[in-house]
Amino acid sequence: MSQSAPAVQAGEFARFQEMFYQKTGIVFGESKRYFVDRRLTERMSATGSKSFEDYLMLLRFRDPNAEELQNLINVMTVNETYFYREKYQFQCLSEALLPQLVQGRRRGDPLQIWSMPCSTGEEPYSIAIHLLESWPEVDHWDVRILASDIDTRVLEQARAGIYEARSLQHLTEDLVRRYFTPTRDGNWRIIANLRRSIEFRRANITEVADVQQYRDIDVIFCRNLLIYFDEASRRRATEALFDSLRPGGFICLGHSESMSRMSSLFEARKFPDAIVYQRPF
Repeated sequence: MSQSAPAVQAGEFARFQEMFYQKTGIVFGESKRYFVDRRLTERMSATGSKSFEDYLMLLRFRDPNAEELQNLINVMTVNETYFYREKYQFQCLSEALLPQLVQGRRRGDPLQIWSMPCSTGEEPYSIAIHLLESWPEVDHWDVRILASDIDTRVLEQARAGIYEARSLQHLTEDLVRRYFTPTRDGNWRIIANLRRSIEFRRANITEVADVQQYRDIDVIFCRNLLIYFDEASRRRATEALFDSLRPGGFICLGHSESMSRMSSLFEARKFPDAIVYQRPF
């Protein structure tokens, strides 16, 4: 389908925008029109829907288990990442955040790190590798890395832990050799111990019940998600993240994001490697 012939009419696109926003908190503007139309067309064809109206009726009344809604979410969400992306935040984690968080706590206590959205798993696995390599205290604490995404398709990929070489381009040959095994088709699979060490779950940050699964989190990596939300959705999301953190816990955003523009709940903390945001004690 050409860009000059959109799959849905303007009024129908507006209805899709509202429906998707209500379900996910994500806003698609006119600049995303071609992207949305192309993927809507894919799902309409896959479900045998003859029109946008027919597809909308399917989502509302003939999708009791929300299977097609999940399929739609999967094709509409963007998942582009790689290992050691924005590595300076991992350095901040091992050199500043964790040493501060463990002060006054007993060795062996749990430390919970939540990666969301985790996409195909590069971020949580990067956190695990970095801590094993760079935090001398890692073996003295019960480090739990939790990972979530709204997209069930990428979660399956994350659990499988198989990656193309380009995803590993920022890792040294030594790290690749120690934490990955080559596959027959030229890809790389992360070692089983690391695959088993991370808990992957589906979670939608705009759904209260989903976020309530996460409590007493020490550090949250929520990078480049909130830029897709409008002001109201960002406010709800930051409040949910605040509730998930233990007092004194930290949240790391993407390099182009600033919590001070979204919420007054957090205190900005400037460390040598990064600016992060802390839930006050």
